[in-house]
Amino acid sequence: MEVKNVEKKEKNSALITVSVSPEEFEAAVVKVFNKNRKNIQIPGFRKGKAPRKIVEAMYGEGVFHEEAINDLAPEAYYFAVKEKELKVVASPSIEDAKVEEDKSLTLDINCVLYPEVELGQYKGLSAVRKEAKVDPAEVDMEIDQLRNRNATIQTAERPAKFGDTVVLDYEGFIDGVPFEGGKDEKHSLEIGSNSFIPGFEIQLIGTSAGDDTEVNVTFPEDYHAEELKGKPAVFKCHIHEVKEKILPEADDEFAKDVSEFDTLEDFRKNIEEKLLKQKESQTRDAFLDLLLAQVTGDMKVDLNEAMVNERAQQMVQDMAQRIANQGIPFETYLGWMGTNAEDFTKMQLQNAEKTIRQELALAKIAELEGLTVTEEDKDAELQKAADQYGVDLDTVKNFMDADMLTDGILYNKAADLIIANATALPEPAEEEKPAGEKAEEAAPAEETKDAE
Repeated sequence: MEVKNVEKKEKNSALITVSVSPEEFEAAVVKVFNKNRKNIQIPGFRKGKAPRKIVEAMYGEGVFHEEAINDLAPEAYYFAVKEKELKVVASPSIEDAKVEEDKSLTLDINCVLYPEVELGQYKGLSAVRKEAKVDPAEVDMEIDQLRNRNATIQTAERPAKFGDTVVLDYEGFIDGVPFEGGKDEKHSLEIGSNSFIPGFEIQLIGTSAGDDTEVNVTFPEDYHAEELKGKPAVFKCHIHEVKEKILPEADDEFAKDVSEFDTLEDFRKNIEEKLLKQKESQTRDAFLDLLLAQVTGDMKVDLNEAMVNERAQQMVQDMAQRIANQGIPFETYLGWMGTNAEDFTKMQLQNAEKTIRQELALAKIAELEGLTVTEEDKDAELQKAADQYGVDLDTVKNFMDADMLTDGILYNKAADLIIANATALPEPAEEEKPAGEKAEEAAPAEETKDAE
């Protein structure tokens, strides 16, 4: 192979022309023929036994060229990138492929080059940095969550109240007609979980085992099922059982049961330390985001649209995988969000561009400051992963490529440099809120069932 030309164009794009020798192209064609010959049927020959020249005479000399070109293109691209020491981003595409008279192959490949970055000020910046602090009530909430997870459930010989779990049969009707997905039997529903549509759960308060009752609700206008949006419905319910949750006492015995600590006081201190560490990380990230907004706002770079589009696509794929890991089809999730894959990808474009600009700025800072990544840095990052997954370092090294961590480590070092050279401003004093002002209540969540 030989790189004939690299023509740089606008928006950091380039056209790479690579010549593939007749011998290399012929070898690729032979490989394609041998791969496909077992499926080729030519009159007068047993299936898979026809010579190549006979096949080409019948179907055309270039019958195997397209597949051979597709096989050669990635190799030619990476050869050119290495040969010319190009820094490329985004996926390449073949613009033209031509078989020459001497049976060599000429490939024109479009690619996107790493954009040139010109930075403004990145030292001596200032931004508000919130103080990381933990309220005792937050520790109480963590302990209460643990108490709830370790609670026991028992039958309550009384009417249902908030927080109880009601075991019920239900069937939904609209204008007296049952609708699909609106029926279930012996469903366990915690009153106050906000897992059913608004107004359903509260109407179960006061019901007892053996009761038959009707629940009147109206489906929200933004409900995921189009045919139910805004429709009034009646659910006929039969109550089988009312269950109450018995929480363990928050004492030393509880601390011993759920942790490695012998006293509740030591357990609380440990929770507070963990919460503080989380908040310190959050306030640091928020502070960095404000600083990076100043850096990228003063940065000159010509971003290629293909680079942004590819990053947005990757973000969508990553999210789809996370949703799938929760057992939810991505299309179902998009339906809940009231969007589709195409529109959802467009929504990610702004996030993709922001992320790319930040990474470009951090990479440029690392270059200007001569920041490097050592083997010790990689081992430290791998150790973090080992600690996170609860395995030893060697196990992590076996399934994680340390070299793939290089960019992330450089970004973190550059981020640390920005923060170390910045001034943290105190939070502005909050204006006193009018007496009696309350925070807006969060809208209740909805489940996938039509009654939920």
